[in-house]
Amino acid sequence: MEFVSKSGHIDKLSTPCLILPVFSKGKQSDVTNAFDKAHNKQIAAVLKQGDATGKAGNTLLLQMPAGSKTKRVLLVGVGEQGKTTDVDFNKASSASINALKRLPIKSICSALLTVDVTNKNDEWKVRQLVLKSREALYQYTETLTTSAPDAHALEKCQLLVTGDSSAVAIDKAATIATSIANGVDIAKKLADLPGNICTPTYLANAAKTLGKEHKSLKVTVLDEAKMEKLGMGSLLSVSRGSREPAKLITMEHKGGPASQKPIVIVGKGLTFDAGGISIKPSSGMDEMKYDMCGGASVFGVMQMCAELNLPINVVGVVPSSENLPDGDANKPGDIVTSMKGLTIEILNTDAEGRLILCDALTYSAKFKPDVVIDIATLTGACVVALGKHATGLLGNNDELANELLGAGIKAGDKAWQLPLWDEYRPQLKSNFADLANIGGPTGGTITAACFLSRFTEDYKWAHLDIAGTAWKSGADKGATGRPVHMLSQFILDRC
Repeated sequence: MEFVSKSGHIDKLSTPCLILPVFSKGKQSDVTNAFDKAHNKQIAAVLKQGDATGKAGNTLLLQMPAGSKTKRVLLVGVGEQGKTTDVDFNKASSASINALKRLPIKSICSALLTVDVTNKNDEWKVRQLVLKSREALYQYTETLTTSAPDAHALEKCQLLVTGDSSAVAIDKAATIATSIANGVDIAKKLADLPGNICTPTYLANAAKTLGKEHKSLKVTVLDEAKMEKLGMGSLLSVSRGSREPAKLITMEHKGGPASQKPIVIVGKGLTFDAGGISIKPSSGMDEMKYDMCGGASVFGVMQMCAELNLPINVVGVVPSSENLPDGDANKPGDIVTSMKGLTIEILNTDAEGRLILCDALTYSAKFKPDVVIDIATLTGACVVALGKHATGLLGNNDELANELLGAGIKAGDKAWQLPLWDEYRPQLKSNFADLANIGGPTGGTITAACFLSRFTEDYKWAHLDIAGTAWKSGADKGATGRPVHMLSQFILDRC
């Protein structure tokens, strides 16, 4: 859907549907009152009757009289007047599109930007309105034959500009937000695809396609033979149990000067994880197609960087494999040698994400990075610790960690920092190798990050554990596209 600014008098708008904010308490906005005054105070009557409550996310669709240039009005609750929070605004943005997306209309006009949101500016409101709208419109259709998309898709949303707001600034914010939303959609689409379609080779081909679409992207794919020459014994040990060959995918966006050190983002790309010999329980195993959400988010971020042609250097690295049980698969007790030369005792083959990430992190040093950020659905322990709301954040540099935390707050894609203390390192001790790939039953998220930290000592590094935030289960099963927005904000801040 296209988002563009719209100026003009509210009572003279010509639109199939106007989205108007209403408050649960206090006076209604000048915009709502001006429209109501020009239309026989129909809205005031509806509010007085209690048909619309003004509670955040509450909606009521009104049909306007014949001859009116505005054919419909959707009243959307935004909470108390003067006390609208970011949560209220997001609820209103999502609810408005959910209420309209099945109607036979292609264009709407939204007056939600006229609402003051506590501690938020116009740019933030545009960003969230676009992203929440696109989230509501997202449909997975790639493997559906009996469930066709809705016949009437919304194509255009005009953003009403009033007062001191600048139409130019609104349009610029909408362009940036649309590119972020495109990145989120790519991440969701890749993650939602089944494992028999979205294989490591499929991801590699998707990266090549992205490179052909954007001149700023240089795409390189290493096959298993090239990885073996580089000594990536840890990564390759995971793919031994699969008929699908592993791939190491690199996407370089060169938007800044050649002398500028790049941001490197590394995404775990396990296209299906059965756990290997340490096989997972069958219940819910279908969701292990989402074990590549970290890699999918790298695709989303690189799409955003290229689409906006950002003046910054960013490198995306996606180590991709499957983890299946087989006669040649890793066994508990096996010892493998990483690209860095460290030996690893595999105590649990289901702790495979760190085995592919460690070699990718070692490989990332070749780009002489300013910072490296890895993203992975790494530990169930992170879900236990933080639930589904916050991404786990650990790292070896507090300045970088604080940048990411700040970007998450701005984006509404939040993270929470966990400690990465030396006291946890002894849990990874092995009698037979330099380190074990698990650290026991306690502090699983932290010990996993401690493992990765052994391969990131030469640069500033942060680790994002998205096991709890990358997808939803149950009736709403599907990828969320997180943390594309957080990482996009981080990169935009650096621009």
